[in-house]
Amino acid sequence: MATLKVPVHVPSPSEDAEQLRKAFEDLICQCWGTNEQLIIDILAHRNAAQRNSIRKVYGEAYGEDLLKCLEKELTSDFERAVLLFTLDPAERDAHLANEATKKFTSSNWILMEIACSRSSHELLNVKKAYHARYKKSLEEDVAYHTTGEYRKLLVPLVSAFRYEGEEVNMTLAKSEAKILHDKISDKHYTDEEVIRIVSTRSKAQLNATLNHYNTSFGNAINKDLKADPSDEFLKLLRAVIKCLTTPEQYFEKVLRQAINKLGSDEWALTRVVTTRAEVDMVRIKEAYQRRNSVPLEQAIAKDTSGDYEKFLLALIGAGDA
Repeated sequence: MATLKVPVHVPSPSEDAEQLRKAFEDLICQCWGTNEQLIIDILAHRNAAQRNSIRKVYGEAYGEDLLKCLEKELTSDFERAVLLFTLDPAERDAHLANEATKKFTSSNWILMEIACSRSSHELLNVKKAYHARYKKSLEEDVAYHTTGEYRKLLVPLVSAFRYEGEEVNMTLAKSEAKILHDKISDKHYTDEEVIRIVSTRSKAQLNATLNHYNTSFGNAINKDLKADPSDEFLKLLRAVIKCLTTPEQYFEKVLRQAINKLGSDEWALTRVVTTRAEVDMVRIKEAYQRRNSVPLEQAIAKDTSGDYEKFLLALIGAGDA
């Protein structure tokens, strides 16, 4: 469930575009003081389709790209958060994936996150957006910029087009649970069968397989994958499974680590809030509260400040629509 609050009566895209233009003019001449609040009031309270319409109308009315104007007028973490959220979701993921392949961030984790937490159609749209913007396929860049066991796992993940329905083959779940257990017991973590199962099976089928694994062999699979806690590939493989089966728990952990890190990790915090506010942030907030005994909005408010704080809080439903 989304936390984005859209007003009951939404102004037309042309009205929003006009107000944004006024906000930029105020920022330039300082005649009314800075007007970042107006930018927050509009862009943090419009859904993806509405933001796309505003961008289109703004370009037609003023002959400028709205994103370029935002980039020119805003700064720092607030700028990045506004720019990411204003992007169409597929464009945003394409941008994040491209950043990841260029090693600006924790590349393997971000590529995995996009591949595993989006639906098959969403991932397909990301790949189309990536191809249109960068004139290469996402698979091509992931294969080029990763190596060894990481490439062996990540290329199939970004290439996947999983069945999205709820139909499950219980016989298959039982047999594949045994395959996974045998391979993990033998420490064959990068075996092609392990990769095949986690990179191709539907999320419903994979959940059924992992339930069989737990009941048949006495341990959750992620516990068995902690044989070597310092092994970075095993950490990634555990994250793949968590992201595919319980994404709210995966994103709760990313937020917790971002907020609790010395100095905080604003890139991770911004990425999760801007990509999940329209998807499942309600469940992520619930998971965060359960795990940390602190509301997510309180943790964000303590860890951030200024317009950046206001924008993030608006996206997670703590701001007024």
